[in-house]
Amino acid sequence: MKLTKFDFDVAILGGGSAGYAAARTAAGADLKTVVIEGGKEVGGLCILRGCMPSKALLYAAEVLHLARNGKTWGLKPGKIGFDFKKVIARKAAMIEDFASYRRKQLASGKFKFIRANASFTDEHTLELSDGKKLTAKHFIIGTGSVVSPPPLPSLEEVGYITSHQALSLTKLPKSLIVLGGGAIACELAQFFARFDVKVTQIQRSPHVLREFDDDAGAVIKTVFQREGIKLFTGTKLLNARRNGKRKVIEFEQNGKKLRAEADEILLALGRSPNTATLNLENAGVETENGRIIANAQMRTSAPHIYAAGDCTGPHEIVHIAIQQAEITAHNIANPRRPRTADYRLLTSVVFTDPQVATVGLTEKEATARGIPFRAASYPFNDHGKSLIMKALDGFVKLLAHPKTGEILGGCCVGPVGGELIHEINVAMAKCMTVHEFAATPHYHPTLAEIWTYPAEELAEQIPAGK
Repeated sequence: MKLTKFDFDVAILGGGSAGYAAARTAAGADLKTVVIEGGKEVGGLCILRGCMPSKALLYAAEVLHLARNGKTWGLKPGKIGFDFKKVIARKAAMIEDFASYRRKQLASGKFKFIRANASFTDEHTLELSDGKKLTAKHFIIGTGSVVSPPPLPSLEEVGYITSHQALSLTKLPKSLIVLGGGAIACELAQFFARFDVKVTQIQRSPHVLREFDDDAGAVIKTVFQREGIKLFTGTKLLNARRNGKRKVIEFEQNGKKLRAEADEILLALGRSPNTATLNLENAGVETENGRIIANAQMRTSAPHIYAAGDCTGPHEIVHIAIQQAEITAHNIANPRRPRTADYRLLTSVVFTDPQVATVGLTEKEATARGIPFRAASYPFNDHGKSLIMKALDGFVKLLAHPKTGEILGGCCVGPVGGELIHEINVAMAKCMTVHEFAATPHYHPTLAEIWTYPAEELAEQIPAGK
């Protein structure tokens, strides 16, 4: 029997960044809205175990690194130590402030907030873990992601920590094996190394940060090895076992069998959509390896159900999750004026030192998609402000259309790259050409002016349009 009356106009599963953004937008459009959150803690991955806690710790590691290298600038810092419990305590206090604010937002919003797990019993009905049921005309799924299962069954027996536990350790291991070469793996590998942990990093792909261009990964590899991290790329994991109290990873590289031994193993091989308990098949929502399939309007195979954030992708980035969530709520409220997700200005940042940041197309992606481009780069080791800072690793790079000169993408591997990349965000948002960008005044000496050098090089190569 088809329902004609529902408890809510919109039911939102998940109270993280996507869920809250969807609820705020839906309630603002006068839709009767409910948010359902089943996690033990409220706040979402970014606040609780992702962006905010990791960056708090990474900044502490950067300050420690700068202090220990003070002699570069003629300083006499002496022996620089640390109290790791206080490092973690400061992080925890900051995260509690962020999380408490999100709890207040959810509890005092213009929508109902329910603490329970939920699963679909049919296309319009949810069964809650407290035994109650509710119905809604529309649904928005924003349940996020979970740590992917280990690739080796033997890892379960040996034991390991994930990024969640790594961000809350009060005692450092003396040595650590990091499995993975993505953003989380690289950020945490450098963090632990700078806090005097002997780190071995094992990556299956030929380069770390494989989603970026190879030249970006090459810089990070050089820096990591200089800082004492043993980095192995292009590997195949074979086995995990114990050697007394120590943990061992056996792997293969270039046909040769190798082993790494440490006190602890950090599993950082990615995350998977958090959809396993939702019974999406009961609602007619199609998935692919757990990922909810959604179109550009963020609508799933069930026309009244939408998805946003890590549970659907294709990019596990918090500002993308928020944009997607706002689109879902807008489209429910305004079916005749739907919006679509636009990833032209997709931005990614890895908070290693140097930071790695991109916006728009990379060379790798443009080549794969057959998009014509010209590229030019300029190194930080030949730039005035970075020479002053002794921030000499890395480069900036611009991609431009070979005929019009419109900027198609930018990459910054260098000091505060996550901040510098936003110059190119703004330029691309306004569809600027390299000619226009090169003519834009930049103050000297600043890090930002380095962008003008590849822009000038490309402007000379590409005839200016009318």
